[in-house]
Amino acid sequence: MSLPEWRKEIDQIDEQILHLLNRRAELARQIGHAKSRTRSHYFTPEREHTVFRRLVQMNPGPLEAHAVRAIYREIISACRALEKPLTVAFLGPEGTFSHLAGIARFGSSSEFVPVERIAEVFAQVERGLCDYGVVPVENSWAGAVPETLDSFLNSNLRVVWEIYQPIYHNLLSRCTALEEIKRLYSHFQPLAQCRQWLRNHLPHVEEIEASSTAKAAELASRDPESAAIATYLAAEKYDLPILCEHIEDDPTNRTRFLVLGYNEPEPTGKDKTSLIFTVPNRAGELAHALNAFEKYDVNLTMIETRPTRSAPWQYFFYVDLQGHVKDMAVSKALNLLKEHSLFVRVLGSYPEAS
Repeated sequence: MSLPEWRKEIDQIDEQILHLLNRRAELARQIGHAKSRTRSHYFTPEREHTVFRRLVQMNPGPLEAHAVRAIYREIISACRALEKPLTVAFLGPEGTFSHLAGIARFGSSSEFVPVERIAEVFAQVERGLCDYGVVPVENSWAGAVPETLDSFLNSNLRVVWEIYQPIYHNLLSRCTALEEIKRLYSHFQPLAQCRQWLRNHLPHVEEIEASSTAKAAELASRDPESAAIATYLAAEKYDLPILCEHIEDDPTNRTRFLVLGYNEPEPTGKDKTSLIFTVPNRAGELAHALNAFEKYDVNLTMIETRPTRSAPWQYFFYVDLQGHVKDMAVSKALNLLKEHSLFVRVLGSYPEAS
């Protein structure tokens, strides 16, 4: 086939795709009308998880799995917006990794609401001002996020999904060469996570701390002799060129985010459960409690301690485990856990991020 013939066939395929996309959108709109009558949730993580998994399994290529997910994330987002445009609170400002995580889960057809503190993300959803919230819970480099764990203690929100967001750092600047940079704006964490690269490439540049990566980009956009460490989203927002990509010292660094809402997703066969518990302050009590998970072969993926603040040296234990509360092994483990605990609260069972 010649180049014009290939292009003609692509044009015909695009017409078919557009027709099918609009048919899908119309079906989504009808589903939205049905959900409004029954007051069902418009965002169903277990359904979307099943859709993504099915498409990836049946994908013959040459499109890679991550490309299929990205394409359908936006298709689902656009169709969901026809049912009901979702509002999502996140730790702002715009252009941060929290913002990227929200887009990665909800797609760009949702409305994202930046707030200044993690506790305010919880409050936005609790007050009904936003449908969902996105909060960081742990980073593979820096560990757990205490404010998120503490916020669960005074909230009735549920964890409805999780997101793993890769932490890729970029050097943004209007300078055309590294030698021209005199000042570097950055949040303290990216500075630490790019320390070796900065020593090798910008050893004598003045470092100025900013409240977020997005704020760093904003400051650099007004300073022609400066640079910022920030996301590509911040680069787009402040029209700031990316001078160097992937300057992070650890390319495997990523942050886990939780989606907060009032859903109670059904099992998908690949789920996680988050919970909080506390035990009597006596020798061996924590070991007895944790034995519940070993007895029923339930794998723990995270355990953190947080002070109860009601008495000195009393702690809550935050746990993530593989499985759903409706799974028999998890259900039995939780029942046994309650026998050895003063308090147990399940924060949610939800699809495990792929």
